[in-house]
Amino acid sequence: MRFLYLLGVYLATPLVCAMLLWRGLRDRSYWQNFSERFGCGAPLAPHGAWLHAVSVGEVQACAPLVSALHQRHPGVPLTVTTFTPTGAARARALFGNIAQVRYLPFDLPGAVRRFFVRVQPRLAVIFETELWPNLYRECGRRRVPLVLASARISARSVGRYQRLGALFRDTLSRAEVVAAQGAGDAERFRALGAAPASTHVTGNLKFDFELPPDIAQRGARLRAQYARGRPLWVAGSTHGGGEEAAVLEAHARVRAMYPDALLVLAPRHPPRFDEVAQSLSQAGLRFVRRSQAGQGAAADDTAARDCAVVLLDSLGELLDFYAAADVAFVGGSLGSVGGHNLLEPAALGVPILTGPDNSNSEEIARLLIARGAAEVVPDAVQLAARLSALLADAGERERMGAAGRAAVDANRGALVNLLALIEPLLAQR
Repeated sequence: MRFLYLLGVYLATPLVCAMLLWRGLRDRSYWQNFSERFGCGAPLAPHGAWLHAVSVGEVQACAPLVSALHQRHPGVPLTVTTFTPTGAARARALFGNIAQVRYLPFDLPGAVRRFFVRVQPRLAVIFETELWPNLYRECGRRRVPLVLASARISARSVGRYQRLGALFRDTLSRAEVVAAQGAGDAERFRALGAAPASTHVTGNLKFDFELPPDIAQRGARLRAQYARGRPLWVAGSTHGGGEEAAVLEAHARVRAMYPDALLVLAPRHPPRFDEVAQSLSQAGLRFVRRSQAGQGAAADDTAARDCAVVLLDSLGELLDFYAAADVAFVGGSLGSVGGHNLLEPAALGVPILTGPDNSNSEEIARLLIARGAAEVVPDAVQLAARLSALLADAGERERMGAAGRAAVDANRGALVNLLALIEPLLAQR
């Protein structure tokens, strides 16, 4: 099975490279530091903690741990790896001089060895669901303690991993600690080969994130700029394939009742910004691009007051717009993507609407729905109906928002649990 995996990786790598280079034609960040994907790059400070977060959501989730390790162990160098340019950009923005940021190499034996030579970690922490046999194998060979943090695996993924048999049993056996988000995740990891004694339920680290202290003021400024006296809702982390079409149909229905309602549309992937802008133009919708804010402030303010949609084509501002919103729809959920982060609007006290597919964070979705902080809408018609009802009922918006804040606050604590498992491993080295 290992031979077949290696063959598959060697065959797939040129295709992945071609895809990344092709995307680089629209977004040059895909071409930057490309050699790091093969384990190259400058050597880093050795004997530090290495944390891997595949993309923006995981980078955001690992921020509390990075901050805690920096404060509690200031002499330990920190390295954060990611796979996507947006993840790398977010990590640099969040961590500044606290951690070195680079790309995770492809799971090729040579690339992995080169990576370890340059980083020389004393501890490896992998977030959520990243199972790379060669990477884990190299951790074992070099005796680097491996921790799966805030680990999750969906029920539908278990069968796929089990079909690969001994390969993933061996991979998971390399983990020193599996810190699972929930009891169901822990049981699924044990079924795949994780050692029962090393598998713990620590909670979801995403609950431990801290809102910026000035987030309310930032939201108020955006509200004043774009929606003074107007209803405002945000569709965050949206995808194509019908989801954005449903969002725009819902917005048209909402504007039939609230002609001045404003939608802030935030596509999940930056390479799609121009595509979405073209779709808005073809639909005849008046819109402004957030990336053009400040390029002629008076003209921008006038356009903002008159537009039906703000296209959020800048990075790192979705949280600010959630803070400005009356209602939030969280995308990736009207389809088969698996949904995105529901906790940010919940922590801000914003009522949440989501599609039926939240398989990426099933327990979070179930919690917020059970607490009355979130509701599921299966299509554009129901999305529009619930938006219109919530925009008409300030008391219901307040109730849902308070339930979301309470749910987030009640489930904090994963960071303390995770540090209790990680710090003994740091001390060993």
